[in-house]
Amino acid sequence: MRNETKIEKHLVLNLYRNWPVTIATEIEVKDMTEKELELMLVREVKRRGGRAFKFISPGINGVPDRLVLLPGGRVGFVEVKAPGKKMRPNQIKRKSELEGLGFLVYCLDNPEDIGGVVDGIARSCTT
Repeated sequence: MRNETKIEKHLVLNLYRNWPVTIATEIEVKDMTEKELELMLVREVKRRGGRAFKFISPGINGVPDRLVLLPGGRVGFVEVKAPGKKMRPNQIKRKSELEGLGFLVYCLDNPEDIGGVVDGIARSCTT
């Protein structure tokens, strides 16, 4: 039974790969991996005309997974977690540091929140 769920989940992801995120949320959230959720975020940002770059900073631990760039100069960081997982202390510290500099930083752990995260970045002020 467990294998059928895994196979079915991957079929649903493949079917809805280019559809809006709201349709893809029928997947069993509790079994979703961080990688699958991150891929859904990247596709939604791209659908809205933006980019979601993988953010890696050698020598600095705890940086968010994605740097989201949207039309109009809108910028935000997103830490992606598998459903039910929490940010580590160094990630929380880095989030506070980036927010102190005036950046938006989100922790995404549910596919239903993707639209809200991207909307939040899209509504952000630019200087």
